[in-house]
Amino acid sequence: MAELRKKIARTLRVGLVAVAALGVALAGGPAEAATKTSFKVAWTIYAGWMPWGYAVDQGIVKKWADKYGISIDMVQMNDYIESINQYTAGSLDGVLAANMDALTIPAVGGVDTTSLINGDFSNGNDGILMKTGKTVADLKGAKVNLVELSVSHYLLARALESASLSERDVKTVNTSDADFIAAYGTGDVQAMVAWNPALSDLKTRKDANLVFDSSKIPGEIIDIAIVNTATLKDNPALGKALVGAWFEVLSIMQKNDAAGIAARTAMAKASGTDLAGYESQLATTRMFYTPAEAVAFTKSPQLPETMKRVRDFSFSHGLLGNGAKSADVVGMEFPGGVVVGDPKNIKLRFDLTFVEMAAAGKL
Repeated sequence: MAELRKKIARTLRVGLVAVAALGVALAGGPAEAATKTSFKVAWTIYAGWMPWGYAVDQGIVKKWADKYGISIDMVQMNDYIESINQYTAGSLDGVLAANMDALTIPAVGGVDTTSLINGDFSNGNDGILMKTGKTVADLKGAKVNLVELSVSHYLLARALESASLSERDVKTVNTSDADFIAAYGTGDVQAMVAWNPALSDLKTRKDANLVFDSSKIPGEIIDIAIVNTATLKDNPALGKALVGAWFEVLSIMQKNDAAGIAARTAMAKASGTDLAGYESQLATTRMFYTPAEAVAFTKSPQLPETMKRVRDFSFSHGLLGNGAKSADVVGMEFPGGVVVGDPKNIKLRFDLTFVEMAAAGKL
């Protein structure tokens, strides 16, 4: 289970690893975009991303790539942060990432990046546990173990805000996701921010009270498929193939017929659990199973507001770069021409071109 928790980590950055990768990206920049026929996209183990592994195993990615005369190598990586670092450095054409990570690593690193697919958001997959407290207000004065500068840290900040508290009212203790369960069993831990499957395991303990989870901030921890903007512009076939494969798999897995159960069972096994375990994770993951759902979410005025919160948190914690003079240093573009941040430095784009094609049946 410790290894599985490592694989599903959605950490913003850890120590000098991400800093080094950003240095590579800034020094050499991403690989120059041009018309080409071979692409590489990385993915890591997480409930909402298991459809990609299934799409590869069942030949669905190849089918869609063949349709557009290209080849796509979907590479499974064990280290989530390293996959984003490699994308930032130009070794990959795309990668799966959380919305905050897409902003603070490649976008901040100068890589113009497009969110091709908003796939899901955490709707209870992330939560805050206390041993004695019953409410968020009880966190005041407590030590909180968590992966610092991560989406867990963001969740804590949002929880504290809901109780008119701030990070000054708690003491955070940086803790590896691999150590969540072991650490919680020690006397030193008073509270912890964790995510599934560790969160589910910890909630079964008698001394674990769930005081806040991501269902209280729906739509704020988003899992997306990002690609290099220039590469996508020069090679629209990549966008068409990826979007087509993605929604074909989702159309299969969402059903309760034999094919759907078989698909979810395969995804469960690949992620290190059984069907019941995987379905419990899906229950707290708001998947956008149809292109229309993804379009509606991405066009919602909530998305720019969410990303404002994310970038403000990132700026206040020094994640937008040492030279960032304001939270507006990086521009983000949304459907309808909405821009958050510097319009002259847009580095993260939420583009619906290909998902809308899927919704219209034009792929």
